[in-house]
Formats: sequence, structure tokens, C-alpha cells
Amino acid sequence: MPKIGSAATGDVAAAALQGEATPDAPAFNPFADTPASTVGQREVIQNPSMAEIMKTGELPEMFLGRKDAPVTIVQYASMTCPYCRKFQVETFPALKKEYIDTGKVKYVLRAEFPIGKQSGLATIALRCAPPEKYFILYDKLMAQQATWVSQEVRPDPIFKVAAQVGMTRAQFDSCRENRAMIAKLNWVKERGRTLGIIGTPNFFVQGKLVKSVLGIAEIRAMVDPILTGQVAASDRNTAAR
Repeated sequence: MPKIGSAATGDVAAAALQGEATPDAPAFNPFADTPASTVGQREVIQNPSMAEIMKTGELPEMFLGRKDAPVTIVQYASMTCPYCRKFQVETFPALKKEYIDTGKVKYVLRAEFPIGKQSGLATIALRCAPPEKYFILYDKLMAQQATWVSQEVRPDPIFKVAAQVGMTRAQFDSCRENRAMIAKLNWVKERGRTLGIIGTPNFFVQGKLVKSVLGIAEIRAMVDPILTGQVAASDRNTAAR
């Protein structure tokens, strides 16, 4: 793969990462939206394969359910997204009970799609929690979304929720300044955009992109035929032996 850029551009990038403004690089803004002038230049993979969808960066993939479940659902979420909260509160409990806990669905959560700085700060806190607390903290942040969402960056309300899973203030403050972590979070977001993610919540249901919030009835309508088809195919293979 050809190398893009030069030593000069690398120096500019390094200066930006250190928070130094240069003529070519503004002061560091961890979750700045992509300029409109460059959005059209991004390559978007049309009809990505499951292998492309499941490609990961340096952050470990966070999922619930059997690793080899017959159906995979990937959700992209923003922590301040009201429709993500709606899905978490109204739909996810049934999804978990009917499909995840029964081994039918592997559910992957990619909450690293922050829209706005307050969402970005909550995302950082989420990823700084111990892996076993990831889904617990996500659920708490969504359930208590009204207590910490604001137009301004306000760390204290987010920390109050993070503290409920044992995070200390020192851990929280250290993590939100961790630029290596922020770079990894941004990779997930940019990769999502390459896959066609345009907002939240967006889902891949066994490879099919759904750009809207899902209810349990819609999930059943998409997942059950896949499961039925797999059972039928298995029965045919057994009969042919």
C-alpha cells in the first residue's frame, strides 16, 4: 500500500496531537467533525462484507452473546443520541432475553461514534472503565442521559455516573486527557463512516445496514428468517448424508 504524506505532514500532525496550533493544523480538538469539504472525498465501501464490517482497530471489540452465534448485530451509537437511549431502554432488554442470552445473536456495541464534545467525553469515560464494566456503564449512561447531557462540555455529571461502577476521579481525569485513547476512538468512528454509517443509531444486522432505530418487532422480522433458513439448510445437509 503506498505511503501517504511526508515528513512535513507528519510533523504537523504531531504538533496538532500535542495541542500546538500551526498554520496548517489548528489546536487539538479530539472529536471535531470532518469538514464538509472533505466528506465527499471519503471512500465508502458499498455493501461491505462481514469481514469488512468486523474489522477492528486497536480497541478490543465489545460484545455480548456467543462469539460464534449464527447472527451478528452491530450497533453504532453516540452517547448523547436520544434514539440510542430509546433503543437501549425499550428494545435492548427484549433483544438480550430472546436472542443474545439464548445464543442466537452476537451483539457488538460500537459506542465510539461521538457526535459533539460532551458525547465524546462520555465515550472516553466508557472506554476507560474496566472491560467487564463496559456494558454496565453504557446502560447507566443511557438510563441517566438527562442528568449529564448538555450543550457545553461538563465533566462532573459524567463522572458522577462513571463513579457508580467504581471509577475514581483520578482515573477519570487521566483518561479524558489520554490522546492515544482518543486516536483509537476516532479510528472506530472513521471506520464506521467508511462502512456507510451516517448517524446513530445505525446497525448492521448480519451484514445489512439499517440507518434507523430498531424495535424488537423489526429485529424479529430480520433475524428469525435467517435463523429459520440456517436450520432448514442444516436439516437438508443432515438428510443428504
